[in-house]
Amino acid sequence: MPESAPITIRRAEPSDYEAMQRIFTGPKTIWGTLQVPFPSVELWRKRLSEPPEGMFMLAACAGDEMVGQLALHTAPNKPRRRHAGQIGMAVRDDWQGKGIGTMLMQAGIDLADNWLNLRRLELDVFVDNEPAIRLYKKFGFKIEGTLVEYAFRDGCYVDTYTMARLRENKKP
Repeated sequence: MPESAPITIRRAEPSDYEAMQRIFTGPKTIWGTLQVPFPSVELWRKRLSEPPEGMFMLAACAGDEMVGQLALHTAPNKPRRRHAGQIGMAVRDDWQGKGIGTMLMQAGIDLADNWLNLRRLELDVFVDNEPAIRLYKKFGFKIEGTLVEYAFRDGCYVDTYTMARLRENKKP
């Protein structure tokens, strides 16, 4: 798909499982997420066809081709955490650095703020993923702490930042 194709954001559908698997086979995507290499198509078919309650999965598409995704996990059955959501996202290797992450974050924050009434958005990011950290800061996320040796990646333990964004109250 040419890079000039219009980018749209939509809800991910169960039929997107092959495109989702393709996103998570890229070395850059594996490096920047908590996914493991060699994800199966069946894993993604199951994740998309049987999402947990409170999961909202968005797809970024260039024309008809999925090039990124954002998952927003909410806690509808946890009264003390209903105000918070957890974000995870990935952009296909060949589309990184082209504004897809910005578009996904705009759509995810709009959904969280204006439709789901979430007050707090949270995410984890590897401390050496500078492009992602810049993106999240651009949207008001702040580093709240460092999780030391949080994950095992490429033969080493790596730290992550836990980041959060609190929604400003709108005035009527």
